[in-house]
Amino acid sequence: MSRKPEPRGKPGLPRKPELRGRAARLARLLPTGRAQAARTPFVLLVVLLLGGGLIGLLVLNSALSEGAFQLDDLQRETKNLTDEEQALQRDIDAYSAPDALQRRARELGMVPGGDPAFLSPDGKVKGVPSAASAVRAPMVLAPEALATATVPPPHSAPSPAGGAPAAPDPTPSASTSNPGR
Repeated sequence: MSRKPEPRGKPGLPRKPELRGRAARLARLLPTGRAQAARTPFVLLVVLLLGGGLIGLLVLNSALSEGAFQLDDLQRETKNLTDEEQALQRDIDAYSAPDALQRRARELGMVPGGDPAFLSPDGKVKGVPSAASAVRAPMVLAPEALATATVPPPHSAPSPAGGAPAAPDPTPSASTSNPGR
């Protein structure tokens, strides 16, 4: 009996069948055992890059949502402060209205001044000054209230209560106090 010589290879391992023609050409395109081992680090690198990218996106998304919450809090605080500023401005406008200033001056005991005297550039006095008197305290009205208010004549008799004549005390309404604000 004649034996055919065995092809070279490692003893004890099963032999692969020999491929011919088209199958042999396709088999050459597939990597051998050595190329399979070289592919493992590349696959690990790709997996690590994808995992790192996903973790980076998660951290970035968390930071953006935290920033959005801070922005919302700051916008709410800005709105509250703007509302407070507008309320304070309304209070200032109410206190600086002419009728409010006149009322506060009367509460403090102030009276309108008398007739003024003027100095000319050469030093001469023009006019005759007079002292202020509580009897001659005319009512000063805001321009908006002049159209609707009636003012008593300036030389009316003093009221029985004593000091100044009783003058109407107009209270500012929402429609007459500082239009446009």
